[in-house]
Amino acid sequence: MQDKVRWGIAGTGAIAESFASDIQFAGNAELTAVYSRSKDKAEAFAARFGDIIAHSSIDAFAADPAIDAVYVASPNAVHLEQGIVFLSANKSVLVEKPLATSFDDARSLAALAATKGLFAMEGLWTCFLPAIAKARALLDAEALGRIRHVTAELAYEKPFDPNSRFFDARLGGGSLLDLGIYPLSLCLNLFGQPQAVEGRWQRAPTGVDLSADMCLSYTGFQAHLSCGFERDGENRFVIDGDRGTLVIDAPFLKASRLFLANNGLVRKAIAPRGRGLWAKGLTRAARRISLPGLQRFDLPFPGNGLQFEIEAASAAILEGWHEHLLMPTSRSLQAIEIIETIRGLPPS
Repeated sequence: MQDKVRWGIAGTGAIAESFASDIQFAGNAELTAVYSRSKDKAEAFAARFGDIIAHSSIDAFAADPAIDAVYVASPNAVHLEQGIVFLSANKSVLVEKPLATSFDDARSLAALAATKGLFAMEGLWTCFLPAIAKARALLDAEALGRIRHVTAELAYEKPFDPNSRFFDARLGGGSLLDLGIYPLSLCLNLFGQPQAVEGRWQRAPTGVDLSADMCLSYTGFQAHLSCGFERDGENRFVIDGDRGTLVIDAPFLKASRLFLANNGLVRKAIAPRGRGLWAKGLTRAARRISLPGLQRFDLPFPGNGLQFEIEAASAAILEGWHEHLLMPTSRSLQAIEIIETIRGLPPS
């Protein structure tokens, strides 16, 4: 019986390199091939990551019998096109976020996988990190009490360049698809589908969203999420309950540390609304020393953190699953639908 999934990577960019580097930490996966339209890039990538096959023909790559599953690490705009090619060749797919650039495209990809009886998942690796598993366990144990408020931000300043993938609509640009999908998907992962969605967005000169705010309404609380290219943000994910506050420390998308605060003053200081030198100093101190009323959970990992996603997807494929419970395609469709709802509003 096969004990490892043989992966091929479509793409040779930074996220493809992270996947290729981290696969060594997944015990049930191995890298066998890479594809790039550029023969030189494919061969250089293969040389960096061991004895793997370099393809410059997508059809030959898709037909390669040494590949069981493909990690689609190509630009957002070709996720649908390439996903169809690989699923049609009977390869399972792990598609780097977003699953596609529109709800209709994402639904088409999910439907094809279901029709073919193949595994398909969006590569939202944050949801598989040990720190997020710990956060999920604390929520399940009701360590925070009744949830009162959720706040998350992911923002990194990007110099405006109309030709970059961040600002070019033809390449699937915009802060929501690049950054906002992280807090949004994590919120859906932890709390499920909201009852209502509101938001606003600011337009970049190229027409894509430069920044955006989302408000997701749940029973008893709201989640306020934000993203943007015009600033560097706090980049934390904060869950406030009536008995405690849980902080997924920055940058939460590659979380390795959690804080659980039960002391009122500490809770106020580490909350997103905690400002001033005292609050910032206390937050920095909490990363180094123990403080009364504050538990710290350190969950470090080697590499970039993609190994947990790789291992989870590989285990699902080996078990014959078509989806993973933590990241079903229905959850990915919810995220894209919310993004389209926000983008459908007039820019502010």
